[in-house]
Amino acid sequence: MRIQKFMTGPLQVNTYLVSDEATKKGFMVDPGGYSEKIRQTIDEEKIELDYIILTHGHGDHIGGVADFQSLYPQARLVASKEEKALLSSPSMNFSRETTGKPVELVPDLAVEDGDQLMIGNIELKFILTPGHTKGGMCILTDKALFSGDTLFQQSIGRTDFPGGSLDEIRHSIMNKLFVLPEDTQVFPGHMGITTIGNEMRNNPFV
Repeated sequence: MRIQKFMTGPLQVNTYLVSDEATKKGFMVDPGGYSEKIRQTIDEEKIELDYIILTHGHGDHIGGVADFQSLYPQARLVASKEEKALLSSPSMNFSRETTGKPVELVPDLAVEDGDQLMIGNIELKFILTPGHTKGGMCILTDKALFSGDTLFQQSIGRTDFPGGSLDEIRHSIMNKLFVLPEDTQVFPGHMGITTIGNEMRNNPFV
């Protein structure tokens, strides 16, 4: 499994391109905006982009979905079932404020807590982690966790947006993420890569 990180969109979201080196099948996490570097990488490495997966529906994480789906129409959009309302409402997802245009999305695959998905030889597990948004989720695969805006390096996601809750995000982190092996690498939606063990010991918010 290969994980490549790109900064996209006006708020410089961490967008991840993940591929199975054996089958060349891959997926993208949180395209905040269009990136020519990502397109070049997909084409040059002959990655078959099967899915675009959203950790949550805020405008800074979804601005590039339409552009990449137009380039790779086979790529199915995956999001939490609990996030469908946010994704479909520009007034709720702040896409106008973030990207300058309204973004309305309907996932092709709406997943629930504990659902799994195979992409090539990569097995994904979806973990519902409300707190930043009602339907925010993390994506777990072979000792790698894509945490969106739930867990950051020595920080956590904001909880003052509609649907946010400090109690819920702390509960999500403590009961769903901090039970993972300490060497699990955490790839957040903003800031640097960390590990579960590092956050268990050093995150002042939980």
